[in-house]
Amino acid sequence: MAGQSAVPPMPLEQVQEHAARVAEALPCAPAYIDYIAVLVNNELWREAFASVPFGRRLLLLPKCLRAEGRCRAPFDEFGLLCQRCGQCSIQELQAEAERLGYAVLVAEGSAVVTALIQENKVGAIAGVSCLNVLKRAFPSMEAAAIPGVAIPLLQDDCVETSVDLDWVLDYLYLSADDHTRRLDLDAMRADVASWFGRQALDATMGSCEGRTEEIARAWLSGSGNRWRPFLALCAFQALRSDPGGEVPDAVKTMAVAVECFHKASLIHDDIEDGDSERYGEKTLHEEYGAAVALNAGDLLIGEGYRLLAGSGFSPEQRADMARFASEGQRQLCRGQGAELFWMRAPERLTAKLILKIFRDKTAPAFEVALHLGALAAGCGQHAAVADTLAAYSAALGVAYQIRDDLSDAQEDAAARRLSLLPSTSRDQAGRLLETYKGEAVRALASLCSPPLKGLLRRILGRIFNEAEVREWCREVQACLPK
Repeated sequence: MAGQSAVPPMPLEQVQEHAARVAEALPCAPAYIDYIAVLVNNELWREAFASVPFGRRLLLLPKCLRAEGRCRAPFDEFGLLCQRCGQCSIQELQAEAERLGYAVLVAEGSAVVTALIQENKVGAIAGVSCLNVLKRAFPSMEAAAIPGVAIPLLQDDCVETSVDLDWVLDYLYLSADDHTRRLDLDAMRADVASWFGRQALDATMGSCEGRTEEIARAWLSGSGNRWRPFLALCAFQALRSDPGGEVPDAVKTMAVAVECFHKASLIHDDIEDGDSERYGEKTLHEEYGAAVALNAGDLLIGEGYRLLAGSGFSPEQRADMARFASEGQRQLCRGQGAELFWMRAPERLTAKLILKIFRDKTAPAFEVALHLGALAAGCGQHAAVADTLAAYSAALGVAYQIRDDLSDAQEDAAARRLSLLPSTSRDQAGRLLETYKGEAVRALASLCSPPLKGLLRRILGRIFNEAEVREWCREVQACLPK
């Protein structure tokens, strides 16, 4: 849409024309034009939607999200009356939307939406539905110039369908008070990745002295998703006075220190788990032997503290950063130690203890990253912020460990960790993953910083977003030309 004038409300035909240009430029199949049109229209209305107070917004959900055959909820003239049985995603979305102040309807959509628009009872609408229903509702919203965003369903048919919950929640939380909503998270991740190129690392850390430093520096600059330094940057950007401003060198140095701690833990973890590959390549101990690898890991821990000490923050900030990083290191080692001792003498563990092992192994690195970012912005000492970051990181850590082990289930160490769960069923482990993702979202509920809340919410979508739109529902197929 570069160079094109696009101002809402825009007639459906014009939105589809823009979508067709996008499809041609990508390129992608013409079958996706309607889907792209939804994305285009969402972006047209994003800022206007964000400016409408939650109490003037409507969340419209389709009844086909319910667990058909098991749902006992009755209907009235406005739609489904959810009984909060917990068998589908309607309860979670409705509860969170109503907590924010939204009105919520679970109905087919078009007739109800038209009536509400005509009676001026809503100022903005977030709608979840199949493309056909969204298309039918479009003219009424265009005529009334109502800011609206739409989230298409993910699966075909109108039975046992689903929606990308992360996407819906992103729009539910969208607020003009969140000054980070314009931040390009993909660009931020690319920026963070650039800090770990070899020349950039040498500029931050100084030149290497000796073979051990060369090995450790090469490991640090090698493959990795850089989630932890990215989280540190996100916390800093959300809590600083000018989100999106130039990133100070001190913050870059702090973020590199965070990755030093993490990459050291991976070296040690690979040795303890007996893994021979990471990132599709030989682990450090496979290539150089356990003694050299351990020494390189120890060096990276020292490098992390050296970088924090010389980062350029105030003496108080540096002291707090070092203290918090050391506490995180202790907690991580406790969690890893609990798993190692269990592996020596396996026995049946309670679900509570199993999840504590998962939490203690993985959450500390996330919490350290977020807390150091908050400290860099001058907000790390606020008890409410610290408590929220701890709860969010704990849930994120469990979800991340389960997700990683599910994706690496053929590896011995991952299989052993999955065996700790009450059931090794992939479906059940997947549901547990979703539970902890939801817990991470709920941890943000009491946070008084809209920028931090919004950014942490969007980060979950970046880390876990694996949703895929498949074929459209039977209703759409019935309306297609023969």
